[in-house]
Amino acid sequence: MSLFLFLSFVALLSALGVVLAKNPVHSVLFLILTFFTLSAHYLLLNAQFLAAVNIIVYAGAIMVLFLFVIMFLNLNQDTEPHKPMLAKVAATVSGGLLLLVMVAALRSVEPAGYNADKFDSQIGMVDRLGMVLFQQYSLPFELASVLLLAAMVGSVMLGKRETGERNF
Repeated sequence: MSLFLFLSFVALLSALGVVLAKNPVHSVLFLILTFFTLSAHYLLLNAQFLAAVNIIVYAGAIMVLFLFVIMFLNLNQDTEPHKPMLAKVAATVSGGLLLLVMVAALRSVEPAGYNADKFDSQIGMVDRLGMVLFQQYSLPFELASVLLLAAMVGSVMLGKRETGERNF
């Protein structure tokens, strides 16, 4: 229980760091820390596959993409336009309304207790996930693979240079 509370505390602090960091690179680093703490939560829930996928896909690939975009755009205070006060007030009001809706929606939720008789320790294992994926969801899995293949072919065709074309 204390490990869960510690990981939750670190996840909340790092999520706040994502939002409050002035430097976008620091914000991405805080987001990576948030992903690692969420992966540790997955490990506590006995979902090792989700923890590994979260680290590989999000903390690895997506964060490299975020850092690439941040470095490519070269954001700084001189090039970023100044936000008017009305936009800041509107953002604060909409965030407060979202918080109000979330509190109202979760107000009557009662957490379920732990039942040792019905606990299945194999629920997050890879073999169980594979059985469900390839038995019940085989058609969506194959359609997603065809979609990804079409996206890869399209990106290669878009990135292919024509003869005589120069890229700066």
